[in-house]
Amino acid sequence: MKILAIDFNSLMNRSFFAIRTLTAKDGTPTNALYGFAKTYQKLVKTYQPDVIIAAYDVHAPTFRHQMYQDYKGTRSPMADELRIQMPLGREFVQLAGGNVIGLEGWEADDVLGTVGRWAEEHQASCVIATGDRDSLQLVSDTVSVNLATNKGDLVMTPDAIREQYGVEPIQLIEIKSLMGDASDNIPGVKGIGEKTAGTLIREYGSLQYILDHLDELKTTPRIKKLIDEHRDEAILSHTLGTIRRDAPLPQTPDQMNMVVSPELK
Repeated sequence: MKILAIDFNSLMNRSFFAIRTLTAKDGTPTNALYGFAKTYQKLVKTYQPDVIIAAYDVHAPTFRHQMYQDYKGTRSPMADELRIQMPLGREFVQLAGGNVIGLEGWEADDVLGTVGRWAEEHQASCVIATGDRDSLQLVSDTVSVNLATNKGDLVMTPDAIREQYGVEPIQLIEIKSLMGDASDNIPGVKGIGEKTAGTLIREYGSLQYILDHLDELKTTPRIKKLIDEHRDEAILSHTLGTIRRDAPLPQTPDQMNMVVSPELK
């Protein structure tokens, strides 16, 4: 089975900002919907999936907000012009033969992670389509990421991640726990950036090892002091940045709608 798992909010958001204002005859904005539909069609033609799952974020606090009330606290509210297109985009997916999943208390990333885990456990292949690098931690031998960038789409496999970052996909969580993530307002260790975080994880493997062997690290006293002072923030950041893979899907992928509109292929 071939699964295409779409990060709906991410791709709608990219389309909204990439395409000039378009409107229907009644004045309803359609630029995000138009761009998303074109992207959807391209993905279907490229990957020829048996089942399509579009995961979206429900407008409600998640378990991460309960752990850290400032999670994603620096983000601007969604523009009204985009917000009114979101239900139209979800309706498009359903009309085109796809499945739409949004779970209160969970993020779309967690749905994508759970779908990816199911694929791994059932000898299926899964492509996650997103513009968000957070999903790179989900890459495995059977799960790849079609990453939308300003320079075009990149197909991220385990080898591609090893080449670009010098670590295994799952270790990207360890790097984020140290450097944080400004876009999600994940604190990390104040004073440690991507370069230092990457160097530490390539050398020592995990945040837990670093915390357990802090005095033995071959790094500067300043870095050791920063990690020691911000130990709790690093542990919290690790939890916040880890995509869950146990979201309560309403159906497993093999039970979902597997009809893909012929005109899209």
